Amino acid sequence: MTKRFEFELLNTDGQARRGIVKTPRGDIHTPAFMPVGTAATVKAMMPESVAATGAEILLGNTYHLMLRPGAERVANLGGLHKFMNWDKPILTDSGGYQVMSLTDLRKLTEEGVRFRSHIDGSEHNLTPERSMEIQKLLGSVIVMSFDECTPYPATQEQARKSMELSMRWAQRSRDAFDDRPGYALFGIQQGSTFMDIREESANLLQDIEFDGYAVGGLAVGEGQEMMFDVLDYAPQQLPNDKPRYLMGVGKPDDIVGAVERGIDMFDCVLPSRSGRTGQGQTSMGAINLRNARHKDDPRPLDECCSCPCCQKYSRAYLHHTIKCNEIIGSMLLTWHNLHYYQELMSGLRKAIKQQTLDVFVKAFHMKRVEGDIPPI
Repeated sequence: MTKRFEFELLNTDGQARRGIVKTPRGDIHTPAFMPVGTAATVKAMMPESVAATGAEILLGNTYHLMLRPGAERVANLGGLHKFMNWDKPILTDSGGYQVMSLTDLRKLTEEGVRFRSHIDGSEHNLTPERSMEIQKLLGSVIVMSFDECTPYPATQEQARKSMELSMRWAQRSRDAFDDRPGYALFGIQQGSTFMDIREESANLLQDIEFDGYAVGGLAVGEGQEMMFDVLDYAPQQLPNDKPRYLMGVGKPDDIVGAVERGIDMFDCVLPSRSGRTGQGQTSMGAINLRNARHKDDPRPLDECCSCPCCQKYSRAYLHHTIKCNEIIGSMLLTWHNLHYYQELMSGLRKAIKQQTLDVFVKAFHMKRVEGDIPPI
């Protein structure tokens, strides 16, 4: 790869931004949603199908891939793009969040985290340097710095201590990152729900200098109101000329609210996980296809949707396949959910370009309030 990683800001509407992240593996139009391919696969989807939904970038998981099949093995097989047959950009997280969730299986030190695999109990050591090495072996275009995801709730003292550790790890990640044309390293802002700590984190990250910046430590149990309170100031503490990524978010209304507050990139397991549990994310809100009221319903899941699921299959059929635990039910609902998310992002981009975001957001919420009314 020789083309450089670049971000171009095209339009704004209030705090909301429309732009392009340019990479050697293709452009990413923002606001953008990244489907999650935890173990080198978006569950229940072929890579070609994921691309057909409009997705321009996937997220891979450092923790899971380092354990199975192993970063060195992936590298020997040509890298993650070739391994999973995805030629567009891939962002990999640092592994920090997953390791931090292993409360009973890990030990945190200044050096990093020593933990036992949830798969076989084998012992591993993950440091900023090792995280950078793993992500290089995987060949991800966007690499995340190694950090500690501050748990919620946290006291101000706990949040500051956690943030300061993450900033020291951020510097070590920057030092260990092998600068190569076309590859990018993102820093992660921490600070829990404390404005002054997040501002300090943002300033320290900018001193280190990254290609993009993430807002971390949200969607960890604080609730939407608190998350939006933090997003009212956190994105504006980050550089205006670099992409801003909100990690692990989220529900459609979370995304809309975060875009209004200046976020450019998102990832979440919700569309695919919902697809495997019988839930459709639609313009009318979430719909549970397991409910008996759908068993005789000939309508598509969402009459406004152009995905193959809605164009070719009825709610009655989806209900039947889900109740019978047929794989096709998960496949169709996952395809629909990912398509819906990409259509939502496209609508947000168009509204920002046309300076009509307030109209778009009002219509978005109104339709969800009206809800999914069954036929008489």
